[in-house]
Amino acid sequence: MKKIQYPSLYQINTRVWLTELSEALSRPATLDDVPDAELDRLAEMGFDWVWFLSVWRTGQASQMVSRANPQWRQEFQKTLPDLREEDIAGSGFAIAGYTVHPGLGGDQALALLRQRLAKRDLRLMLDFVPNHTGLDHPWVEKHPEYYLGGTEADLAREPQNYIQVKRTAGDLILAHGRDPYFPGWPDTLQLDYSNPTTQEAMIGELQEIAARCDGVRCDMAMLVLPEVFERTWGRRSEPFWPKATQQVREGHPDFLFMAEVYWDLEWTLQQQGFDYAYDKRLYDRLVEGIARPIRDHFRAGLDYQNKLARFLENHDEPRAAATFSAEVHKAAALITYLSPGLRFFHQGQFEGRRKRISPHLVRAPLEPTEEALHQFYQGLLAVLRQPQVRDGQWCLLEGVPAWEGNGTVDCFLAFAWQGAEGEPLLVAINYAPHQSQCRVRLPFPDLAGRIVRLKDLTGPAEYDRAGDELASGGLYLDLPPWGYHVFALSRTLKTALRDDGPETGSDSQAV
Repeated sequence: MKKIQYPSLYQINTRVWLTELSEALSRPATLDDVPDAELDRLAEMGFDWVWFLSVWRTGQASQMVSRANPQWRQEFQKTLPDLREEDIAGSGFAIAGYTVHPGLGGDQALALLRQRLAKRDLRLMLDFVPNHTGLDHPWVEKHPEYYLGGTEADLAREPQNYIQVKRTAGDLILAHGRDPYFPGWPDTLQLDYSNPTTQEAMIGELQEIAARCDGVRCDMAMLVLPEVFERTWGRRSEPFWPKATQQVREGHPDFLFMAEVYWDLEWTLQQQGFDYAYDKRLYDRLVEGIARPIRDHFRAGLDYQNKLARFLENHDEPRAAATFSAEVHKAAALITYLSPGLRFFHQGQFEGRRKRISPHLVRAPLEPTEEALHQFYQGLLAVLRQPQVRDGQWCLLEGVPAWEGNGTVDCFLAFAWQGAEGEPLLVAINYAPHQSQCRVRLPFPDLAGRIVRLKDLTGPAEYDRAGDELASGGLYLDLPPWGYHVFALSRTLKTALRDDGPETGSDSQAV
């Protein structure tokens, strides 16, 4: 498979999808029942990676916690007003073992699915949860030393962070998995990264996973960094990720690591072997709705930006259609996905789904498709299939005031894409709730002495402009609130516009 500089990933909630297939088939569906036509569709849409969320084995003890937790049940009930007990399978991140859940068809079904994906040049991504296991993991009996233990005093003082675990070899008090800012997750047990044998065992798990897929999304990857682990538990540990990524790649050189990471630790994890790290900072700034911090975010070096995973929603975040108005949603999507890095999309995003599905649930509510949004995403995906956006060069463009004293230039974000194949692209967005104007100087050579045609790939607009003017003063933009253009630029051999020649195309977003 050819390596793409700026690939696209599609996240699928596996258990929810199989529940829907089960209803259509009138029998329990497994990974073998994933239709070839759906895999064809994902390949045709331009995806390079498919992340199948929650395929690993989970256990009854963790499931019982999910069903009994009143706060969680309240959330589940909001998602599914007709909630049933069987809808709550337990969190896909309370893993009882890195073998495929029997209800999903087991390891053989996953192996066949991976083969079907590979025939379509699609790579398979799966979950790895480094920080903790489910309550049912075999290590609880066989290797309790892998876990972080506690005392009766710990349990009495912090009942939210410790649990007394029943074992045939004798009960133990163990810690729940957690991060330093929140109470423990009651359906999990914390692994002890201050114990070198725990780290060796987890590297062994990763090596087993690497034989079954092409990459992993590592849940809360920053929690096992030595400084974070010590801040959480008061214990020193050796670095895990440099050893883990290196040892896995000794046997699987092209294996990919993507980190879920927060707290401005993205660069740290990139330096420790991760191919991509979540860009939550960009997402938060898009939600804030102010252009300048977003533009400043894009001033970082491409050695950093190229290794960010950019998203507008995922299973942890609220749905984009519920977070942004329709106009802001489209503008935010263009900023997110026409910047460098991994383009990360979530099942249901294209259809405008509004209800987030907890990873504890295996059923989703019925929601109508927002057709206008769906059409927008089809157009965006068509742009992302263009070679200059997948393998070309990106740069941030600076705007200048359209006239003296016009401060709305600060509301613009503008990018350029160019490559060996395809026409150069100009992306311009007015990320503001009011009309804005500016001029943008273009980085493209050979504009002077020609007529340049600008064709909007997201709408009907098409304009001819004098290359001399573009080269000297830049392109004048006048866009409505949250307005945008994605222009493909083609040069003609003409040397001047006819005085009586009309401009072509729509003027709905004036340029």
